[in-house]
Amino acid sequence: MSWILALVLMTPVLVMLYSGIGSSSDLFSHLWQTVLPTYLTNTLLLAILVVALSLCFGVPAAAIISQTNVYGKKYLRWLLMLPLAMPAYLVAYLYTDLFDYAGPVQRFLRASFDWHSPGDYWFFDIRSLFGASMMIALVLFPYVYMLVRTSFECQNQQLIRASRSLGFGLTQSFLRVSLPLARPAIAVSASLVLMETLADFATVQYFAVNTLTTAIYDTWLEYGDLSTANAIASILMLLILFTVVAEQRARAGQRHQSNRLNNQIKEKKLSFIEQCVALSFCWTLVVAGFILPFLLLIVMALDYATVAQFNTLLSSGFNSLQVAFYVASIATIFALILALFKRLHFSRWRQHPLRISGFGYAIPGTVLAMAMLATLGPIDHGLNDFAELVGLQSPGLILSGSIFAIIFALVVRFAAIANGTISSGIEQIPASLDLAPASLGVKLSQSLPKVHLPLLKSSIVVAWLLVFVEAMKELPTVLLLRPFNFETLSTQIYQLISDERLEQGALGALLIVLFGLIPIVYLNQKESNV
Repeated sequence: MSWILALVLMTPVLVMLYSGIGSSSDLFSHLWQTVLPTYLTNTLLLAILVVALSLCFGVPAAAIISQTNVYGKKYLRWLLMLPLAMPAYLVAYLYTDLFDYAGPVQRFLRASFDWHSPGDYWFFDIRSLFGASMMIALVLFPYVYMLVRTSFECQNQQLIRASRSLGFGLTQSFLRVSLPLARPAIAVSASLVLMETLADFATVQYFAVNTLTTAIYDTWLEYGDLSTANAIASILMLLILFTVVAEQRARAGQRHQSNRLNNQIKEKKLSFIEQCVALSFCWTLVVAGFILPFLLLIVMALDYATVAQFNTLLSSGFNSLQVAFYVASIATIFALILALFKRLHFSRWRQHPLRISGFGYAIPGTVLAMAMLATLGPIDHGLNDFAELVGLQSPGLILSGSIFAIIFALVVRFAAIANGTISSGIEQIPASLDLAPASLGVKLSQSLPKVHLPLLKSSIVVAWLLVFVEAMKELPTVLLLRPFNFETLSTQIYQLISDERLEQGALGALLIVLFGLIPIVYLNQKESNV
């Protein structure tokens, strides 16, 4: 069963790679000789900049919260996670509206200094490669912050004390011991940021930064060439695969410390100046990544919300909830099956289905949409041909032309989130509980719902919430696979942003953000109760 699930989740990727690598067209040759090298360069530069900025934001924030006595750290600890709830394309639009030439900031500067034209002064161009990198990094740095902070807090303090006994100060011990020990967490978080960056579509398109994801979209919808789009998607897939393998090999030889939480961390006592710097740094991230965009959305919603918009929001909101509910439920059930198989089966290959099924998280939404069409399209055509052969009415595109394709794609995309959460929960269950029911004559089928599932309740809820929120926010996959007259909150907001009318969708954008806050609040409460 586990192997079947893993192969089902990997089939679209394999089909897309096969069709993409084997395809050849005049359009692909033309694009490769003209614009594709530029698109590839932009993609690499964007990835490098976002990862670098996320590390510059996340690692110092993690160090400040875990290693110092910064004022208000109890609140900053969870406030620094809030930007995860904010989609990058919303932040991009809001800051563009704020800092663009016609925005309030530049209007205020022109009025204050009697400037009349762009030639009178210099102002940074937010619609640029660096601007897009900054917008994406502002909402992705919490990945780095959370993982690195946890690594710092779980380090064996005996190593730190040993370095202090050798004459190192707190700062030297951090730089020479704590930071090197956190390299695995830094590498994992950087890879997560990288995959999310390569998957971004709306932000780079809004900023007119041509990357491989926008090339796939344009080739498919503007040129109508599915095989060329598949070929470009294959290039992006191979780039991501190379990155994932390189990251795993880089961490293969590193020795991991014991993940034992030690509450006796000796905090660095900050001086007044250091407190000011640390507070300014952390609060700038919180305000820029969440508070300011959130307040701007509230102002827009209060100024422009109407009854007609609310009625439209109900329809698209129901579609979003429907898709997210099915995706979260299916992904969580699959994760339970795969994780329990890994835990309870004695085969030497028991861990592979779980790993294989989680590869979809590395696949950008545009690529995944191509994979779904390459897989489900031929099946639909085969069913229609069979119906015609036996004299039945053609069923139409029942797979690729319905929400089935969206749900399937998002389960493939976010299975890794559910897998990781459920697996972490299972690892906390003592191995003796696997054998104790059998020693009492209780069958495995009876012990699972009575022993393992109750112990996994918290992990199941967290996995479901995380996948639910990610499915609510997902844009490119839904945008490319949605049936006619089917809109979700994310696609509706994207259409309004494209038309420079986000004000009319501010209420829906607020709803997405509020849903994104649910797992953050839940995880914070759970952590506070530990």
